[in-house]
Amino acid sequence: MSRSKWTGFFLAGFFAAGLFGTGAAAQPRPQPAQPAQPAAVKPIAVVGAKLHTGTGEVIEDGTIVIENGLIARVGKGVAVPAGAEKIDVKGAEVTPGLVDSLTAVGLVEVGLEPATHDDDQGGKDPIRAAFRAADGYNPASSVIGITRAEGVTSVGVIPTGGLISGQSAWADLAGAAAPDALAQSPLAMHVHLGALNDDRGGPASALLRLREVLDDARTFQKNRAAWERNQSRPFSASRLDLEALAGTLGGKVPVVFHVDRAADILSTLAVAKEMGLRPVIAGGAEAWKVAARLSAEKVPVMVNPIEPGPKSFDELGSRADNAALLHAAGVPVVITTGDTHNARKLRQLAGNAVRAGLPHEAAITAITRAPAEALGMGARYGTLAPGKVANLVVWSGDPLEISTRAVAVVIRGKRVELSNRQTALLARYRKLR
Repeated sequence: MSRSKWTGFFLAGFFAAGLFGTGAAAQPRPQPAQPAQPAAVKPIAVVGAKLHTGTGEVIEDGTIVIENGLIARVGKGVAVPAGAEKIDVKGAEVTPGLVDSLTAVGLVEVGLEPATHDDDQGGKDPIRAAFRAADGYNPASSVIGITRAEGVTSVGVIPTGGLISGQSAWADLAGAAAPDALAQSPLAMHVHLGALNDDRGGPASALLRLREVLDDARTFQKNRAAWERNQSRPFSASRLDLEALAGTLGGKVPVVFHVDRAADILSTLAVAKEMGLRPVIAGGAEAWKVAARLSAEKVPVMVNPIEPGPKSFDELGSRADNAALLHAAGVPVVITTGDTHNARKLRQLAGNAVRAGLPHEAAITAITRAPAEALGMGARYGTLAPGKVANLVVWSGDPLEISTRAVAVVIRGKRVELSNRQTALLARYRKLR
């Protein structure tokens, strides 16, 4: 068709549509603005895989139906809805998205460059309860893509430094902006005990200071009006810190105590009970020694099964089968890397816990359901169950085998890109040979 013919064709179209009239009578009547309608989201059905639900149950040849970002149905023989995008993964294995509960992914870009750190308030004040990891979270961090490609879909990003380090946040490793990525903040309050920090003494001294601040927070909460009139006694922490700590009293927000020695764990549990806190133990090198007490009080323990130790006198009783012994005693066990750039190795740690005696499905639970429940997110995350956020991973084989790879990662019901900075570097330098 010649140019003149194209011109005639378009002009005829404009006239037919009434968009190119020559008089007032030909003008279209203005219409009120209509709100934009969201595009219909097509359901997704993942079909034919071996499903590790995160509850200990394994379903062979199962189907997962995802609708509007949530898991709608799970099971064997589940019908695929009409019009759904069907993903046939027969022979593969599927788990809930992995959760690393103690990391600085999105907070620390380069470990040796302090200018890239947003996980520490800094300064000498050990009380930093008002400090929020969420404020520094960077969803564009290059570490996120690398971590996500290994099946980690959610992280608990934590603050460090001081005695009371501040508040952690739950982030899904998708979304281009922080408000999209962050699912919960505050997630937990973090308290770092131990004998390594000389400027605040040992754990006993730290617990004394902690008890003092918590007592101030309780007094502040009950007498806020008197404080506003300047009619209260001096407090040992700032107003913002006391307000933040008030959220932990009564157990609404869990408190993660980073502590290793068995005796210190027992002292911590006593303080938590005295102050009405909901404790979670992190580190817990000697937690196996007090497993019966932890089990009786249903206190979760976050451990790194391959943490080299002992590195201090607090960890003299550390052993490789810590997670297995805790699980056998009935303690909720969470496996975490406690790392940033190695958060991608989470399932490798779980595999090592299996080698040391932890049952296979318990290890999968320890990196999916257990961290979600320990941090109060179990109603939304951690298992393949109807109503849960559709975070899941399709694996080429046993997810705890080092040679297995993530074939597909779904976050909030959408399949995410697995390429990252490392794959880009591989492609770049492969061409230089």
